[in-house]
Amino acid sequence: MAARAYYEPEANGVERLPTELHMFHSSPLVMRGAHWHAQVEVNYIVRGWAHYRMSGHDVRFNAGDMALFWGGLPHWLDDSSDDLIYAGGHLPLVHFFRLRLPQDVQSKLMQGATLVTKATDASDALNFARWNDYARSGDLMKAGMAVDELLLRIERVRFDPYELMPGPADVVSAVEGLDHHSSPIVVRICDFIADNFREDIDSSDIAAAADIHPKYAMNVFKKSTGMTLNDYVNLMRLSYAQALLMQEDANVLQVAMDSGFGSLSAFNKSFRKIAGMSPTDFRRDVRCRPSVPGVIRAHSSGSVN
Repeated sequence: MAARAYYEPEANGVERLPTELHMFHSSPLVMRGAHWHAQVEVNYIVRGWAHYRMSGHDVRFNAGDMALFWGGLPHWLDDSSDDLIYAGGHLPLVHFFRLRLPQDVQSKLMQGATLVTKATDASDALNFARWNDYARSGDLMKAGMAVDELLLRIERVRFDPYELMPGPADVVSAVEGLDHHSSPIVVRICDFIADNFREDIDSSDIAAAADIHPKYAMNVFKKSTGMTLNDYVNLMRLSYAQALLMQEDANVLQVAMDSGFGSLSAFNKSFRKIAGMSPTDFRRDVRCRPSVPGVIRAHSSGSVN
């Protein structure tokens, strides 16, 4: 009997490309261990089932389920049916901040909850396949439509029954196989940054919230996520700023202040570093369709979890 194949994080994979939007329609490989990526992940189970160990809870997605969770906390696709096919995408934070979800839902997702809905139908299987095809087409207008339609589909969840896990009656336990010492620290760090990135915070504030020494906080976070604390805070701020800049009445200076930057010069410098252009150019480009913010990568086979 052939040895089972496993997903191995790639040096240039989703784990290292936080500002790119990946879409997929594939039969994924199970993972050797937990991984982390700075995008929100949406899964639609076309066929079969998938079992995840999340940060604090286990969850099984069955055929017809659609799920949304924050990839910035450790998660692990550790088992699946042999016939599993799933579709969806890894959404950069800029798209997550665009979503018109209930405020408490958005906050709970950033703190590690998993949203699951069974209120799907045959049209979802067709739509997820089409969005993946559009993203692979090389046509920017089609790619833009795929993103916009996917976001609208996620927003429609609010009108149907859904569940946020873990629920109030669930027992939250450590996830076997994760680094038991560092994982809770990373969770506390991510929670604090998600709640406070628009404020004037630094590594000392973050470490104090996690009740550890600043140097240790920086080392643990870098080891677990591949990003520095400063880079992660800037990613949160820049993603939030990009979402604001997509609004019709966006003022660059006001966006800089609302996103947590102390000055316009600091905002421009950080924005150019991550987005490759100035905030003004970004605002102009996103208003001239069919441009799509971020790079789209689509996958029809293999696994990107």
